[in-house]
Amino acid sequence: MNFFSYSFIFFLTFPFIKLQTTDIINGTKNLFEFDYPHITILGALTNNEHIKILNEHTNQLYSISLNHEIYLSSQSFILDSNPLLITMKLCEIGNLSHAKAIIAGRGLDENDLTLTAISYVSDFYHIPVLTIASREDLFSDKAFYNFIVRLVPPYLYEADAWFSMIRKLKYTKVVLIYSQDEEGRMVASRFQMLAEDSDIHIERMEEYESNANFTSLISNLTYEDRLLARVFIIHTRIEDTDELLSVIVRLQHLENFVWIINERSLISNSTALFDGILGVRLHNSFNEENLLIDATKLLMNTFDKFNNHTSLFWDTKIPAINCLSTESWPYGKDLYRELLNASVINGITGNIEFNEEGDRVESLYEIINIQQGQLKVVGNYRSNTSTCYTSSMCRQIIEKTELKLDEQEIIWPNGLRRKPDGIRTRRNVSVVTIAAKPFIFVRSGNDCDPSTEVLCPRKKLNDSINDEYENFCCRGYCIDLLQELSKNLSFAYTLHLVADSKYGSCEKEGDDKHKRWDGMVGELLNYQADMIIAPLTISPERAEDIEFTKPFKYQGITILVKKTTSSSNLASFLQPFERNLWMMVLLSVHVVAVVLYLLDRFSPFGRFRFSSQQKIERGNGLTIEANTEEDALNLSRALWFTWGILLNSGIGEGTPRSFSARVLGMVWAGFAMIMVASYTANLAAFLVLDRPDASISGINDARLRNPQDNFTYATVKGSSVDMYFKRQVEFSTMYRTMESKNYLTAEDAIQDLIDEHLKAFIWDSPRLEYEAAQDCDLVTAGELFGRSSYGIALRKKDAWINPLSHAILSFHEKGFMEKLDNEWIFSKGAKECPDRSSSPATLRVNNMLGVFLLVAGGIFAGFFLLAIEIAFKRRKEKLEKEMEVSRNALLHWRKKIEKRKQRSIVYESDNQQQQQPTADTDSLNELSSNRIDHHKLSNMTNNTTNLIY
Repeated sequence: MNFFSYSFIFFLTFPFIKLQTTDIINGTKNLFEFDYPHITILGALTNNEHIKILNEHTNQLYSISLNHEIYLSSQSFILDSNPLLITMKLCEIGNLSHAKAIIAGRGLDENDLTLTAISYVSDFYHIPVLTIASREDLFSDKAFYNFIVRLVPPYLYEADAWFSMIRKLKYTKVVLIYSQDEEGRMVASRFQMLAEDSDIHIERMEEYESNANFTSLISNLTYEDRLLARVFIIHTRIEDTDELLSVIVRLQHLENFVWIINERSLISNSTALFDGILGVRLHNSFNEENLLIDATKLLMNTFDKFNNHTSLFWDTKIPAINCLSTESWPYGKDLYRELLNASVINGITGNIEFNEEGDRVESLYEIINIQQGQLKVVGNYRSNTSTCYTSSMCRQIIEKTELKLDEQEIIWPNGLRRKPDGIRTRRNVSVVTIAAKPFIFVRSGNDCDPSTEVLCPRKKLNDSINDEYENFCCRGYCIDLLQELSKNLSFAYTLHLVADSKYGSCEKEGDDKHKRWDGMVGELLNYQADMIIAPLTISPERAEDIEFTKPFKYQGITILVKKTTSSSNLASFLQPFERNLWMMVLLSVHVVAVVLYLLDRFSPFGRFRFSSQQKIERGNGLTIEANTEEDALNLSRALWFTWGILLNSGIGEGTPRSFSARVLGMVWAGFAMIMVASYTANLAAFLVLDRPDASISGINDARLRNPQDNFTYATVKGSSVDMYFKRQVEFSTMYRTMESKNYLTAEDAIQDLIDEHLKAFIWDSPRLEYEAAQDCDLVTAGELFGRSSYGIALRKKDAWINPLSHAILSFHEKGFMEKLDNEWIFSKGAKECPDRSSSPATLRVNNMLGVFLLVAGGIFAGFFLLAIEIAFKRRKEKLEKEMEVSRNALLHWRKKIEKRKQRSIVYESDNQQQQQPTADTDSLNELSSNRIDHHKLSNMTNNTTNLIY
């Protein structure tokens, strides 16, 4: 028969029951004979000793405020195992004593019907109930129990102690086993809320039925491959404790296990309790005697708030509990609200205050460890169960709690002193990786060098049914790291290459809300691998589904391009000046030469000057002195002078003589000095400091931000770099440009960059720095951006997270990671590229080839002009010989003419003598004619001679 059946019978029979109160009512004064305001407390207690304690702290005057006193009395009865009798006693004593509050103790059979019977009356008449013993979780439900305030915490809040204790022991994975009842579910729900989004991961929550097979239950949970937790929390019924703990001992699941049980089972005196069990129990100061005293103090502090309340509240003639009436006490709700807000500072059981559910906020627990079959206290926990609505809010409250745990005093299962790891450590780990220089170098074959290489097969995608594999040997940065981790953490591993050669990207198909990962991440989540050791970037998208260790390599994104070198053509030495400037210089040389010639030619002090020596007669009687050929400044000498000044060559002859020409020569020398100095400086800039450089300046280069058809750039499809550009709004244009041009692998992109099919490749800096170190024609452009890091990836809450992270941090401290960087990333091998960053570039033949060709051209021109000079000389000599012959013939002819003339004259002289008288006149005429002919002949001879010379 349940309580409600008892209640129905009670209300039918109560008017006819004669109450016998002489043996149950304890009081020292007539209930209605008071000169002061008074309050009566109704005690429903366990025994007479408790009634005596309550009486000792009541039935007296209390100064509740300044110049105000109140008389506090109590009327009590001993609880019965029959809920109906408890209800009847409450009605009788409550009606006679006019009690305004109830203090409830522990029932005789320790079941929930005792407090249920009391709460039924208190809820109906709105009378607050202070319970000092009942800890059942169901009384925290305000949907059924509206006026209960508890000075002891419900069993529900031992979940807070478990959570704090597990976090103190630094365990991250637990399995929770709980019974299929209301209390078990509430405790499990509380612990689940605390662990949500925390560093404690509940791998499995297992609810068992009353007829469960505990052997099968424990075996399945401890042997399941996917469960790594070795920390088991058990909330079981008292009647199941012996069987459940016996199964654990029989299956020998003790070493490396942590077993935490609930308080009911811990204090049940079960013979199955084995050494090493942990649990919590309420501190022994929370006994009913101490709680009775604190409850009295709490009620006095509550009634103090009603000092100025209406007199009807203090009226002793109106009973608050009148079971013959259906009206509830009108001030009950006010009293209950004030009771929730009341507090006691430094009570016997500590500070007292309540949350919204009427549960005590601060309680003190003892952390118990079973040692040699005895309960030993190894720590304590002071709880804080303030009202919270979210897991984060509850954890913030728990962080303010006080936990003291002496780990050195704990005996763990199997009598061990060393704290168990709390996880099932896999000693053979399946590792997946991907071919990515310089982290993973791959070569086909199975003849791996055991000192540097590891066998890493790859599954064939086209024959997945038969699971055929291709054998490869792997070495590199990540292989050395994996071997060092294996040595430090003592685990074995099997390595394989990812089948689809992808890092891991997330895609959603249609309306499917579930993420589908490919690549290495997909294999990890599908339990095809336990760990990823590769250059896998820690990104927000991946961190949502997998967990990373501490970074083993910090990096960023950079751009790889092919070096651009200045075109060293034959006219490289002409680069310092533009073509127009060269034309102006050449024109200036010739213009100045012509002007120098003219100035020196027409100056009175130049080419021709008056002199009193070497006079030559002129027709007007004057004489002049002519310059010799060596002193004359003709046009060719003027050109030689201007070129000599410009090219800084010595000028020993053919200098101007006139002052005007020399002034121009000095101006020309200054012009030549400025031009030569400017040319020399620019030549140093173009040739000496000429370095191969990147064709772009970095990520902000205009050719990247404003795409051009002749400038292509890309990254690897589905990589972290691709996802970075996808989520960055400022790079949206670049992402759309690259989306259709991205490559499947970095190797293909780098090869196209070398072949000049691609202008720029955007990728992780370690790989690109490695490529730039290996190929002197490649260079990284600009500064790093999108800084991130590489980490070892595992599934969420994996047991290896913390050990691997600690090992990686120690590697950084010891310099091991720096050693790997120098060995695999920055190593240039046998190829050394010239360092152009700190010293000027060395001039090469192709830089100065044009100058050598100019000299060669000068030599060729010299020989060509020499041939012309020789041909001209021979032509001139031939003409001179012809003229000499002509001149000799003319002279010979002239001599013959003169001889004939002489003979003719002699002959005529003889005839004249014969014909003297008649021939005088004719002779004179003939002599004049001969003289004229002789003069003509002489002039013709002179002209011929001048023509020859």
